[in-house]
Amino acid sequence: MDKVTIVFWSQSGNTESMANAVAEGVTAAGKEAVVVDVASASLDDLKAAKGFAMGCPAMGAEVLEEGEMEPFVCDVEGFAAGKTIALFGSYGWGDGQWMRDWVDRMTAAGATVVNGEGVICQEAPDDAALDACKDLGKQLAAL
Repeated sequence: MDKVTIVFWSQSGNTESMANAVAEGVTAAGKEAVVVDVASASLDDLKAAKGFAMGCPAMGAEVLEEGEMEPFVCDVEGFAAGKTIALFGSYGWGDGQWMRDWVDRMTAAGATVVNGEGVICQEAPDDAALDACKDLGKQLAAL
């Protein structure tokens, strides 16, 4: 896998910062990182990939963003079996339930989630969260 796609949705820029950190990890591991907003993402590219990353903040009552990301994730569930997927996102309240639900969905669809959990942070990612995202990218690039 020479190219790793990182799909994200971000309202405030926090999850976009995390996506860029995942990309830094991918690049540091010697692969090409492609960071793309979900509105421009290609399902065909993800279908052809062994693994990829997706990022989305918690919205509302700890759910994925419903206009663009939720429908995209529903599509991914249809071909996730056998894929390795890295998940990440930020939240402003709650305890990360949206991420646990997302991990459960991807696992139930047959995917392997990197580290068995997503990387989450509250509000803007601090250095520790950005380092965790870089590590996520390195692990994904190692596939």
